[in-house]
Amino acid sequence: MKRILAVCLALSLFTLPISAAPKIDAPAALLMEKDSGTVLHETNAHDRRAPASVTKVMTMLLIMEALSSGQIAPDTPISVSATAAGMGGSQVYLAEGEQMSVHEMLKSIAVASANDACVAMAEHLCGSEESFVEQMNARAAQLGMTDTHFANCTGLPADNHYSSAHDIALMSRQLILDHPDIRTYTTIWMDSIRDGAFGLSNTNRLIRFYPGATGLKTGFTDTSLYCLSGTAERDGMELIAVVLGASTSEARFETAKSLLDHGFANFALTDVYPDPPLPPIPVLLGQTDHVQPQLERECRLLLPRSSAGSITTELTLAQDVQAPVEAGQHLGSMQVLVDGELRDTIPIVASCAVERISFPAIFTRLLRHLFMAG
Repeated sequence: MKRILAVCLALSLFTLPISAAPKIDAPAALLMEKDSGTVLHETNAHDRRAPASVTKVMTMLLIMEALSSGQIAPDTPISVSATAAGMGGSQVYLAEGEQMSVHEMLKSIAVASANDACVAMAEHLCGSEESFVEQMNARAAQLGMTDTHFANCTGLPADNHYSSAHDIALMSRQLILDHPDIRTYTTIWMDSIRDGAFGLSNTNRLIRFYPGATGLKTGFTDTSLYCLSGTAERDGMELIAVVLGASTSEARFETAKSLLDHGFANFALTDVYPDPPLPPIPVLLGQTDHVQPQLERECRLLLPRSSAGSITTELTLAQDVQAPVEAGQHLGSMQVLVDGELRDTIPIVASCAVERISFPAIFTRLLRHLFMAG
């Protein structure tokens, strides 16, 4: 038996004024919403360009994955090789033989774009920077980054080292989606390492001057010019603005701000729930009479604020279920439609297990019902 419930949700959120198209003062740019991965604006998004230190987004992603897997811990000491100590460009002047914790290495990479810290981490995790770069490229392939090839973990100029605004958005999304703790580092404006002896200052001006900024990474070389993967969150929606090849640092940040402003002004996320709440489902021959169904996952829809349409939900639920019932057992589904178009289908599952009643208990229950009926 199917129970179908259509519920129109008021979309008062989507009545705000629409802003004009973003002003792009760079050869390539892209705006993406984090949860859905929806691209909200793109300009030459698949052009292959030198990404400079925005490369370090992938470096940080692999470090955070190593932390999550237990391969390293925040207090793991990292020894600095002569190769790492000899890196040029942005650095925190690590000395050969010096040891620094993963925590301080990550801080140095995220805030000061430290090339020496990147190589030290790469060597610790994979034995050499070359092996680490192989992992970077393998991870890029897994993420569908078809416009990307890494030649190093720092973003220093190198042959065959390139990416695109689209691919940078993909790896940035993976980093902030799977590892929100990266904000511990990417939102730092000023800090220090070596017990306060060495100061760090973030080159990402969004962190200081853009409301809701959460990161992520700047980049510059003479060949790449000014690059940025900038992230910001407002009202539960996080956006990723990628800018590549801007002629000045000001143009880089103004383009990112325009992209982010455009996204926040024109789009919003709304949570969709069954209404009224899902009713308990009878359990036949169960130790309890009912089981409470629940959505297997949350449903959040990204919609234009100008949308005049409506969200409707259609529920399909089992009339009853026979014990035993497993936690997470499929009991139905909720279809989510916008203006009649299917946008998502969320499974409905049992919130807990219900064991089957024993034969003696069945007999006792039957006798109780007979006496009560008499």
